[in-house]
Amino acid sequence: MGKTDSFPRLLAIAGSFLLAASVAHGQMLASPKSKFTFKDANGKSDSAEIITKYAPKKIVQPFAKIDPSIDPKLRKAATIAEERANAHSREQCWHYVKEALLASGAVTSYPKTVNAKDAAGELVNKYGFKKLSVRDPYKAPVGSVLVYNNKHGAGHIEIRTKNGFASDFRSKIPSPRPLIGVYSKM
Repeated sequence: MGKTDSFPRLLAIAGSFLLAASVAHGQMLASPKSKFTFKDANGKSDSAEIITKYAPKKIVQPFAKIDPSIDPKLRKAATIAEERANAHSREQCWHYVKEALLASGAVTSYPKTVNAKDAAGELVNKYGFKKLSVRDPYKAPVGSVLVYNNKHGAGHIEIRTKNGFASDFRSKIPSPRPLIGVYSKM
């Protein structure tokens, strides 16, 4: 059985099971209030609503554009950042982004700024980055560096990857903090 026909077949089998189970308990599957009755691991009877229609919430995430005018070293930095990123934040976003930029050759020396929200100035003044006119993080090209503000903290920084965003952790969605700007080298 191929991948394309296994899911519909699984649905058909599950539907048949639910129909047989609901008929055995005198319930109608078509009824919006129908319940499936079963015994849990402790032998106690329990029930659950039968869902006849499922509409998942879809997160619309545009695929990242690969802009050929962006320095290829930044696309390499995006790949490095994504490979080294953790599943969850370690609150070291700027450290991880610095390491990815240095490892890819996008910067010639380790950046000195401490806070992520201050990185933009150093990237522009010392390493030749330019602020892009992009205001939507999803529209940032692969390899661009996104810098975020934070009133009472160090801010946040991440690199746009093909699959989302990466710093010390990877994410499908950008940071919710206020975006200072999107920076890149041509």
